[in-house]
Amino acid sequence: MRWRKGRRSSNVEDRRGEPSPGGGGGMGGGLGNLLALAPFLLRSKKGWLILLALAALYYFGGNLFSGSRHTEPPSLGPDSQTAPGTQAGPEDEVAQFVSVVLADTEDTWGNLFQQAGSQYVTPKLVLYNDAVRSACGLSTAAVGPFYCPGDAKVYLDLSFLNELKQLGAPGDFAFAYVIAHEVGHHVQNLMGTSEKVQQARMRADKVTANRLSVMLELQADCFAGVWAFYAHRDRNMLEPGDIEEGLRAAAAVGDDRLQRRSGHAVSPDAFTHGSAEQRAYWFRQGFTTGDVNKCNTFAALAGQ
Repeated sequence: MRWRKGRRSSNVEDRRGEPSPGGGGGMGGGLGNLLALAPFLLRSKKGWLILLALAALYYFGGNLFSGSRHTEPPSLGPDSQTAPGTQAGPEDEVAQFVSVVLADTEDTWGNLFQQAGSQYVTPKLVLYNDAVRSACGLSTAAVGPFYCPGDAKVYLDLSFLNELKQLGAPGDFAFAYVIAHEVGHHVQNLMGTSEKVQQARMRADKVTANRLSVMLELQADCFAGVWAFYAHRDRNMLEPGDIEEGLRAAAAVGDDRLQRRSGHAVSPDAFTHGSAEQRAYWFRQGFTTGDVNKCNTFAALAGQ
């Protein structure tokens, strides 16, 4: 991607390096209770093990494996090195990249909302490490990037870039697709779609609720494609191979592939985000048309 000369967004909230929010409520009183229990737990070998486990939970915010996510700094790839003369490390470079992509989504959706006679309210994007507290509750990095409609913020742990590589979807545009997808959920929130779907899901059985969730997620994929259309046409940000990166990323996080990767049989009724084929299709639909009206996944999938 040609991103270095792009505008940086002022809507990035950097919480990296802050103490994990999991220690307080998640531990029922936090460090104080842990210290109070210590004299009793230290009386036996088993107690020692319990104390160590509790200490790990306190430190890592409820995720014993969260520390392993940062053994390798995230990197955009060999062609995205820090410019000569700068001191920025890999994570700082990725944070700058995120800021540029967010700014570009702001420009795209700001123009589209204006053309529709409305005003686009920009979301905040929160960078964090390991765990974060939002209006949607406490979340660890293991959940991946997410959007919380309660506070209209996108939450992102930069280590997810390494997760994408492990899923077979490396590249800067693959990461940009992820950001644009979460911003797509913000667009749905502004349109009132998210609330309508949530209300319908609460009245539905589990299979139907999952189908509604899939429709919502696929529309966010399509909205990510719409952003890519304008980023390419109006600002020439995309390079050869970028769209293929986006399609690979969309397919890599398909429910069927993730189910197989976790050792489970593919169960379409359990899908909540859509199959690899569906996710790639709807991203391409948004990119080839640049038309929000072509992203009506609810009408397209209602009869299937």
